[in-house]
Amino acid sequence: MPKKSDRRDFLKTSAAVGAGFWIAGGVQTALSKSPNEKIQVACFGIHGKGRTDSMNAEQYGKVVAVCDVDRLRLKLAAKQFKTEHTATDFRELLDKMGDRVDAVMVSTPDHNHAVIAAKAMKMGKHVYCQKPLTHTIWEARRLGEIARETGVVTQMGNQFTAYNPMRKAAYQLRAGQVGAVKEVHIWTNRPVWPQGEGRKPEKPVPKNLDWEAWIGRAPFRPFADGYHPFAWRGWWDFGTGALGDMACHTSNLPFMGLNMRDPTSVEAEHSGHDGDSYPSSSKIVYEFPELDGRSAFRMTWYDGGNLPPQELFDEFKLTVKRGPLKIKPDTSGVLIIGDQGKMYAAGDYADHGVEIVGAEELNVDYPVCPGPDNADERQKLEWFTGMHDPSKQPTSNFADYAGPLTETILLGNLAVYKGGRVEWDAKNLKADDPDLQRIVKPVIPDGYEV
Repeated sequence: MPKKSDRRDFLKTSAAVGAGFWIAGGVQTALSKSPNEKIQVACFGIHGKGRTDSMNAEQYGKVVAVCDVDRLRLKLAAKQFKTEHTATDFRELLDKMGDRVDAVMVSTPDHNHAVIAAKAMKMGKHVYCQKPLTHTIWEARRLGEIARETGVVTQMGNQFTAYNPMRKAAYQLRAGQVGAVKEVHIWTNRPVWPQGEGRKPEKPVPKNLDWEAWIGRAPFRPFADGYHPFAWRGWWDFGTGALGDMACHTSNLPFMGLNMRDPTSVEAEHSGHDGDSYPSSSKIVYEFPELDGRSAFRMTWYDGGNLPPQELFDEFKLTVKRGPLKIKPDTSGVLIIGDQGKMYAAGDYADHGVEIVGAEELNVDYPVCPGPDNADERQKLEWFTGMHDPSKQPTSNFADYAGPLTETILLGNLAVYKGGRVEWDAKNLKADDPDLQRIVKPVIPDGYEV
């Protein structure tokens, strides 16, 4: 493993000649010249999305360490990436590897995103973190601050920020494609896991599972069915519900196109919850003020089977094939209504088509994201490119994009928790109801500082 000075010298040199990576055939080609020239990556969470994240990291760099609370998966990952550097606790791995890694990928449950990313950035590591960036609003703001303080290259895993048709549609909105926007409607088919249910009976912890490491910075509870490895999204202590899971994807287009940040209020109605598990369905209304010349507008979020009114789609011809049927609207998507036209983007990522009605489609220049056809791979390439050339910061970096996007999204969960309206001071991260501040900023135990 190269020494600290060697790693830094290489990264400085590659940054200085960043343009050459593209001229000579791309980052992947340049990194393949010598094993010692590859970005050294540690991966935290290597199942599900973590598996594809780590495989993409291996494509553009070298995975030299893996961390997962499941010892069986950890053993398989160690074999796959040919590394002996493993741990079930992220703190142990980062402390052990020290200066022997350049970057980390975080693909754990939501509640441990911020503590892993913060420790890594403070150690000078570049960080890729899955969406939502954090479990709480304060953590999202804090990670952006740390990213600025340390100067590391960051990116959140809303991979379709690298999807060029979405970028084009966003820049059309910026150019006034539908005029002054009045309404935004965003919906999802989530949750596809249990929500609104009580806890299952306590069970013995499986021998392969490090349960304390899985709990991490969250309040401790006994092991039971319904947490590991997937259904954790439905619990307030661990996940962020349907909103946190999917809005970083479905809100991507209006956030990029409308600078959709700093709402002044949010109001929710839902199927009911006990403060432990999220409700099975929600409808959340955000109010956004005028900002930098962009008009004030209302955004409505729908999940758990809720959809925008069907008549809003009467003018559109776009249908999506679902099994034997063609449906309109799609089971997830975004509808943007202006005073001169409408834009409908179908699918989780605007990947099922974009249609404009009421206005002639604008031709616009937009920042094309280069790379392979697969948007997930292309976004990882964007992160690796930024590590070699700091002038090419990833779009969804923590400070400028991912943090503010996550703050906007997670605000909706304050209204869900309360079951009503919340007035919001975005600058100071304060709700009008003081009882909600514990949802804004968590109590983080010693050893898990952010």
